[in-house]
Amino acid sequence: MAPRLLKGGHNLYGHRIGILMIEGRFPRPPGAIGNATTFPFPVMHHVVKGASGSRMVRDIGALDPDSDAFRSAIEPWLSGARHLEDQGCRGITTSCGFAALLQPYLLEAVTVPVFASSLMLIPFIAATLRPTQRVGVITAEAKSLTGRHLQAVGVDPARIHVIGMDGCPEFAATAWQDRTTLDLAAAEAEAVGVARRLVEAAPDVGALLLECSLLPPYAAAIQAEVGLPVFDFTHLVSLAHQACARTPFTGLL
Repeated sequence: MAPRLLKGGHNLYGHRIGILMIEGRFPRPPGAIGNATTFPFPVMHHVVKGASGSRMVRDIGALDPDSDAFRSAIEPWLSGARHLEDQGCRGITTSCGFAALLQPYLLEAVTVPVFASSLMLIPFIAATLRPTQRVGVITAEAKSLTGRHLQAVGVDPARIHVIGMDGCPEFAATAWQDRTTLDLAAAEAEAVGVARRLVEAAPDVGALLLECSLLPPYAAAIQAEVGLPVFDFTHLVSLAHQACARTPFTGLL
């Protein structure tokens, strides 16, 4: 009988995608990237210590990318990516669309593909729409999403219309204040309301992208309200997994 050798070298097995997580103790219901049951396949989460939502969205983006302060701020993310690669991950993503800024630095830190931000889906979504249509982007905070974030992942600002979850108290209580309780119905109503305002303000929007990884739990309700395709972080993670963990097709001929 021919030997069947297995290759080791790690502590854990069965995962292909590693997810760099913002640190927080707020609830993450199914659909959120920090809930392991969101995906029908195993993933490996790594919490980036000290990386709160506010720090990633507001603080890092305000730093000069050539400064020592910026390099110091992103080093825990780079270290986390190296750890995930060392643990056998064949692709790495994050839990924050604003991590688009980290894409080139993460690529330098590891040798596996990096899918840093849900914003990377925008060129794909835009290509499915008529040239006169735009992608509606619902983001955690509109004023913090800058041209630097878009440029880092090849997004044409002319093809998007951005609206933030600004003024949504239930979202703010978890995303910014790290409250350990969540009124799911209230949070869903906020997200649906923001989506409604977006399509009313921009009738040329042909599809939506939920930038924030806390929003996918409400994607179905948003789609029921606005009647448009709704993309989110879970699509990016699933695409990465399927590319990094191919299995043979089965069926009949």
